[in-house]
Amino acid sequence: MKQGYLTLETGEVFEGTLIGSCNDSFGEVVFNTSMTGYQEIITDPSYAGQIITFCYPIIGNYGVNALDDESITPSLAGVVISDLCETPSHYQSIEKFSEKLSKAGVSGLAGVDTRLLVKTIRSRGTVKAIISSEKLDSSAFPAPAKQPFWVAQVSSKKAVTYKNNGPHVVLMDFGYKKSILTALLEENCTVTVVPYNTTFEQVKALSPDGVLLSNGPSDPMELKSWLPEIKKTTEHFPTLGICLGHQLIALAYGAKTTKLAYGHRGANHPVKELLTGKVKITAQNHSYVVMDESIDKQVFEITYRNVNDQSIEGLKHVHYPIQTVQFHPEAHPGPSDTAHILTDFVKQISSLGETRYAIR
Repeated sequence: MKQGYLTLETGEVFEGTLIGSCNDSFGEVVFNTSMTGYQEIITDPSYAGQIITFCYPIIGNYGVNALDDESITPSLAGVVISDLCETPSHYQSIEKFSEKLSKAGVSGLAGVDTRLLVKTIRSRGTVKAIISSEKLDSSAFPAPAKQPFWVAQVSSKKAVTYKNNGPHVVLMDFGYKKSILTALLEENCTVTVVPYNTTFEQVKALSPDGVLLSNGPSDPMELKSWLPEIKKTTEHFPTLGICLGHQLIALAYGAKTTKLAYGHRGANHPVKELLTGKVKITAQNHSYVVMDESIDKQVFEITYRNVNDQSIEGLKHVHYPIQTVQFHPEAHPGPSDTAHILTDFVKQISSLGETRYAIR
């Protein structure tokens, strides 16, 4: 194996061994605290353009299977891990973790002191970095440029319908995880997956019983021009927003978002349900949050809060059947504490049937 380096834009250099495609790779370095689910994580479109650091010390021990990819093609920029297991043991395993990276054209770095790297990210905030076969300095970093519009790159290019016998849900694809679609299909829904730039009139023409706004990568304000369409859609159809979808709905109604120092990524984030006082353990993956002071209490009530930093984790419209969550109720990987949110959404749209409420 070839020696490699992760060079942060703040000057720190971390040594390791190159795995995967072994090409130079540039991206934003983030960390995930999940103990399992590395296959789902590296195929989650929300990581587009990012280099993932796994906190768990050994990656690859149960291999990669044919079932758990969250997208067809990984969109992440790279992977950094501590110990790489090249002898996986699981009856469903079909290839090694390193082989998965190679086939996807993703560069990785193994044998890194990930504890020190995570501590550095926590102190510096999220930073850009390069995975390379050579030691670099700050002059090697690309000149500041506009970030790629990742949502357009990971979103579906055309509408696709999955037929079933239950209510019809339009899944607006900002970079959706396959497990969201799977969860809806398991609830017997007919699901039409549509591109991120689908207009209200196009959604209306599909005659859905409900709409789900998916997760996705990057800054939600990159979709600013689409907020009026999102607002009209939510005013006309029962809507659930997940992760980026949560942020977009809040923005559509006048709220603001801000970037966290190093985000929430992992399968062990405690969230308090304010109505009951119960704490749920959730799966999360995001850099941005809705700002408290920007919420109009005449429009939304806050339904969930993060136990660690008190950030907003859920909203419910006071008039319309609109609800949002910052976490992933379908998990994968992660706990099933909040799986009922998707189930309740399907029950809600089933009970409403063809009833529509007036646009205000």
